[in-house]
Amino acid sequence: MRSFSPRMAAQALWQMRVRRRPFVLSHGINARCNMNCRFCEYWKKPGKEMSTPQILKMLDEAQEFGIGVYNAWTAEPLLREDLPEILQHAKSLGLTTSIITNGLLLLKRAKELQDLDLLSVSVDGIKSYKQLRGIDLQDVLDGIREAQQAGHEILMNCVISGKNVAELDDLVALAESMGCRISFEPMHESSGIEERVWSSLRIQNIPAYELAIDRLIELKKSGAPIINSVTYLKMIREMEPRFNCHASEIILHVAADGSVGCCRVHQLPLANVSEGLEKAWQSSQEKRCQIVAGCEGCLFFGYVENSLLFDFVPEVLAHYEWI
Repeated sequence: MRSFSPRMAAQALWQMRVRRRPFVLSHGINARCNMNCRFCEYWKKPGKEMSTPQILKMLDEAQEFGIGVYNAWTAEPLLREDLPEILQHAKSLGLTTSIITNGLLLLKRAKELQDLDLLSVSVDGIKSYKQLRGIDLQDVLDGIREAQQAGHEILMNCVISGKNVAELDDLVALAESMGCRISFEPMHESSGIEERVWSSLRIQNIPAYELAIDRLIELKKSGAPIINSVTYLKMIREMEPRFNCHASEIILHVAADGSVGCCRVHQLPLANVSEGLEKAWQSSQEKRCQIVAGCEGCLFFGYVENSLLFDFVPEVLAHYEWI
């Protein structure tokens, strides 16, 4: 396990601010999932996936370009049989390796992930989990324990919705009892999901939501294993993205078919790594800037915290815990 260190922070800031290049390669490694969550649009978009040789070539070019972190996610990275080979290659290049998983296959595959540095598992509720995800939470918790036995430190990711807002306290307690850290972010209402789904999931009771976030801030300050900064938690309490977004500058977003996009919100293909990673980055730069200029903003945890790091926000610089 390699956590975010002051040395890595310096490396990231040099790459992002001086070289004006991305530090994280965020790779939607496949178009398949073993869950059919109503609020997720990624599994609804079946399509081509890069081959193993194509991914390894992309990683070679990423390392040459100065990228320091390889993050595999969406729709479900553990469905790729070649994932251990991909992680091994990334690690051999000196990249920090990370995956985001729903955790359902961890019980089967955790021991194959010896070249993984950062393991994030989506845990969006306790009593509400089955309603949100369609499976029993215990299956995922068993996988987390298997991963811990294999030597992995776990970050639980919770997307806050109207279904789980009353359980945030309990989720922190669950993470603490299992020796995990936890992060929170509000659900983003993407245009690819039907309005009837959002009407059942969006946060309706605003006072209850604000009290729940106030409690997270209190727990964070008292030492609970919440990795969000207080700066971010205060931002999501007000549901206002009061930050300068640098997501399209510091993260290279590559979809399963190799297309390069601006970010998770704006997924229009702008280039493809098949033309060369550096060329794809450069050829998409003007369009990315245009998209960001017209964006109303979001509250995705990774985008906000990394942008705050980029802008030298003191709290984030001093206590950044995860990529």
